[in-house]
Amino acid sequence: MQDHWAIVGAGIAGIAAARRLVAAGRRVTLVDKSRGIGGRMATRRFGDLQFDHGAQFVTARGEIFSAALAGLEAEGHAAPWAGQGHVGTPGMSALPKGLAAGLTVLGNQEIRLLGRGPAGWTLSTADGPAAVEGNGGFAGVVLAVPAPQAMPLATSAGVVWPGLAGVRYAPCWALMLAFDQGALDLAQSLRPSGDAAIGWIARDDSKPGRQATRATVVVHATPAWSRAHLEETQEAVAAHLLSAFRAATGATAEPAYAAAHRWRYALVEEALGKPFLWDPALGIGACGDWCIGARVEAAFDSGDGLGAAITG
Repeated sequence: MQDHWAIVGAGIAGIAAARRLVAAGRRVTLVDKSRGIGGRMATRRFGDLQFDHGAQFVTARGEIFSAALAGLEAEGHAAPWAGQGHVGTPGMSALPKGLAAGLTVLGNQEIRLLGRGPAGWTLSTADGPAAVEGNGGFAGVVLAVPAPQAMPLATSAGVVWPGLAGVRYAPCWALMLAFDQGALDLAQSLRPSGDAAIGWIARDDSKPGRQATRATVVVHATPAWSRAHLEETQEAVAAHLLSAFRAATGATAEPAYAAAHRWRYALVEEALGKPFLWDPALGIGACGDWCIGARVEAAFDSGDGLGAAITG
């Protein structure tokens, strides 16, 4: 087998694992079901509007992620914001894009099955083997997707990891709003106290590096509210959360734009309690924030740790 590794999932954990492997001289291909990269480190664009509708900012406590974040800031991909932490510039998606510079990433590939033969690992979509160079001969596979998605992939390869089924996520509905400039009097960020529906409100246009033509706001619903309304339509959720937003802020202006987005796996509630999973005999591992806890740095540390374990 050639020393070519496949990483399923191009979020922060997958990118961190890839960086570590590439630094050790391994060849790596990241495969993701989405067109872009970064997972919840996302920026949604509508015409001249943009919203950080997933992770709002990042913080760093450890040396490894602090160094990576400092590098991103030096390169212009990140900047401090509102005393909260760092944000991507000009959008949150700039952070994973900066970290993934030089890596090979293939989008629009939803991997459903894994197989391992004499020549190496094979990744398959619903239509058969994925159109990925080196497929069928991968030396190893890293699963850098949410635990509920990693478990069936591991099972398809005959791999059982105790504890994986116990990982729990909270969902999150996000509401994106745009208002005419001057129509909204709102702080940079707000956590309404005791609000049953809303857990966080952010003025996206207050973040550094934005060139907003309108006031843009992201509203994140609480885990309990999101879970209770998980299967409602985007239109119904947008109407509910807009009403709650007005009640929480006193805003009366009519938004020029309003849309909701559902994050099914948004916030880790019950983590694995291990930094990553790794089977050196088979050459398969798994990583993500779900291993450690609900922080972007946890995802990075999990992927970086797995990459270090693979390279020895």
